[in-house]
Amino acid sequence: MALLLLVPALFAQDGLTLEKKEQFLLKASITRERASKKGITGTVRATLSDGTITHDASIQSINEQKAKFEGVMGSEINFRDTYLFNIAAYRLGKMLGLGGMIPPSVPRAHVGYGSAWTWWVEDVLMDEGERAKKNTMGPDPDKWGRQTLIVRVFDQLIANTDRNAGNTLYDKDWRIWMIDHTRAFRLHKQLLNPKMLDKCDRQFLAAMKSLNLGGLKAELSPYLRQDEMKAILQRRDVIVSYFEKAGPDKLYEYLPQR
Repeated sequence: MALLLLVPALFAQDGLTLEKKEQFLLKASITRERASKKGITGTVRATLSDGTITHDASIQSINEQKAKFEGVMGSEINFRDTYLFNIAAYRLGKMLGLGGMIPPSVPRAHVGYGSAWTWWVEDVLMDEGERAKKNTMGPDPDKWGRQTLIVRVFDQLIANTDRNAGNTLYDKDWRIWMIDHTRAFRLHKQLLNPKMLDKCDRQFLAAMKSLNLGGLKAELSPYLRQDEMKAILQRRDVIVSYFEKAGPDKLYEYLPQR
């Protein structure tokens, strides 16, 4: 229980609510921009200011669609790689109580193109690639493990085909941040990798159970198509069925109670 009581403070580490960050991303002016050092989706790193707050954002404008795509996972039909999925992942994450693990992302045009403006994660200690090389789980391996399990379940829910080592970040408090979801939300009814399911946070599972098409449409319609939302629910059913059959021993506490 001690871990559960500590989490709410961690989820508001800078004193700004998610809604305030969203408004900042929507309205603040660019004072400087440059290409991001990492990533393959043409990300721009911009410094923003509203006269009171100054903070960086990543801006992604990629919006590609192909009838067939040959990637590292093989052939993919109806391939989409789009900034819209960054916004959808953030908004879905909020619905599921994961607002402290996915940085705010909003729709805003950049040089005439539709784009996702995403809060730049501050105080980054390392990414997953660096963590693996150092073979470390931080000062609290249990905390690391509970967060990692959430990431794995969320990626199965959204059918994320690109959770590479560079888009899982760790801040100075060893909080995991999931970024760059432009290749998620595939149409698969089944899970991409069922072996990723082991244990699930109890609050996260309850929130997944509460999802329905009407609620998804209300939150995600500008960013996801209906068949993509239906696929979320179909994968959700697989996930829920797995953990209901697995029993209470496969559930744990990490996320704040809602």
